[in-house]
Amino acid sequence: MHDPEIALLLSTYQRPAHLRRALESIALQSGVAGRFELIVADDGSTDNTPQIVAEFASSVPFRVGFTTHPHTTFRLSRSRNEGVQASRAPYLLFLDADCILPRDHVRIHLERRKPGTVMAGDCCRLDQETSAGITRDVIRGGQFQNWGPKSEIRRLRKLDRSARFYCLIRHRTKPKLIGNNVGIWRADYERVNGYDENFQGWGCEDDDLRLRLRRAGVRIESILRWTRTYHLWHPTDVTLPADWRKGANVNYLLRKGRLTRCRNGLHKRDLNEISIHVIGEPSKPHLAEQLIQGRFKPRAASKPEVEILFLPGRGRFSGQAECNVLVALEAKAAKSHLARQAHLMIAPGEPADQQRLRFPLEQFELALGSVA
Repeated sequence: MHDPEIALLLSTYQRPAHLRRALESIALQSGVAGRFELIVADDGSTDNTPQIVAEFASSVPFRVGFTTHPHTTFRLSRSRNEGVQASRAPYLLFLDADCILPRDHVRIHLERRKPGTVMAGDCCRLDQETSAGITRDVIRGGQFQNWGPKSEIRRLRKLDRSARFYCLIRHRTKPKLIGNNVGIWRADYERVNGYDENFQGWGCEDDDLRLRLRRAGVRIESILRWTRTYHLWHPTDVTLPADWRKGANVNYLLRKGRLTRCRNGLHKRDLNEISIHVIGEPSKPHLAEQLIQGRFKPRAASKPEVEILFLPGRGRFSGQAECNVLVALEAKAAKSHLARQAHLMIAPGEPADQQRLRFPLEQFELALGSVA
């Protein structure tokens, strides 16, 4: 048997009826026999989800894997990373188990993949009544593809046009990436260390992945001209905020000094695995050494991920690092013009407390994305 070309990563939690229909649509994929594997990435379901997956696996001719972990809150990032780690294919297709696929969905993603590019789209959202009417026979007959509300079809066409425009003008951060319909090369996913698992509760994990992929030079293009998934109605997650701006993950998403390769991703990166460079010449080198000693090991790099600048001292941020950290050893240093270039400013103590100075790792790690 040949290795699969594409891994379908199906995220699920506590929706067995939705999962059964999503699996049915996957079993019906045409033109891709022997070319794909399926990993069901569970967020800690305590219902009969494992049994559903096991029964499905015994009835299909392709590999089906299953990952899970204890559920504490909405941890989609962790589920997706675990699914990727359990897969083998060089190309990844992220899907949600509350969405059903047209028969040619996987084939189209395989045909449209190209180097250094993510092919992303969205789903057509079906209302409660329509969703309830989608049976196994409807999925097999494909009628659901004609049941999308006109307002949704218009929304998806507009999304596709906008995405094409952003690509045409080479926008730095757009189009958006929505994780229920995303095709990405494994190498590109690993380049940014996957999803950041510090996103817990609803929202923002896709936005963060998009921004880090764009910084790594990966393009994002729309797949919506050719295919989309169909979302089955369900109550919203309890962690969904009424106002996006008040969501639990928003402050973390908007923090300054984001690393392209997140720390708490596929691989849990220790501070000593991050390229940290102390720049300039501190006027009080003994204090600088005292602050850092034993906490992490600075090392030079042509393009460091983090630069630490001590003031007073002689030095400037290079502009090449992803995170600029200013350590103000004196109160007046915090008012330096260099403070405006810092993503994180640390004032570890007053001069009278110099013998008890400690580099505040908690504050530092929060900015870099701490690893639990």
